[in-house]
Amino acid sequence: MAHTVRTITLAAVFSLACHGAFAAQSNDDFVEDASAKGVAEVEAGKLAEEKGSSADVKAFAKMMVKDHTAANAELKSIADSKKLKVSDNQQLMDKAKSMILELRSSKSFDQAYANNQVKAHEATIALFEDEAANGKDADLKAFATKTLPDLKAHLDKAQALAKAHGGDAAKQ
Repeated sequence: MAHTVRTITLAAVFSLACHGAFAAQSNDDFVEDASAKGVAEVEAGKLAEEKGSSADVKAFAKMMVKDHTAANAELKSIADSKKLKVSDNQQLMDKAKSMILELRSSKSFDQAYANNQVKAHEATIALFEDEAANGKDADLKAFATKTLPDLKAHLDKAQALAKAHGGDAAKQ
């Protein structure tokens, strides 16, 4: 029971980074939300590289760190050129890290991480699809459009990972 509560709490903390994905986005809102999600992906990936027990979880986590670090840098460059602020929401990441570290068994960590990645990528895809379709800034719209195929590929891999580790967020 305590494990279930921790897993649900972990998912809730990461969903905080997904808040507002369906609301109409201004340029500021998109940059803040997208960068917060990117920071969350990198931090969660680093923890999974360290705490994961399965080779597939560690490989996926390594890919998340690499891909989202590159996307974060590109978004920061666009944001800087437009005098927009990117999120670094370190307090959220510190909370998430402490909750992840509380998970006791490696298998439950792998399962919780995989489930989280499915949910996080679904929310991020919704945010980026909205920006690609309705964005007002050409550079941000192009960034969202360019990034969407990678996010969708990440979701497919996360769903397979969740299925392999008994997660409930796996593609049905």
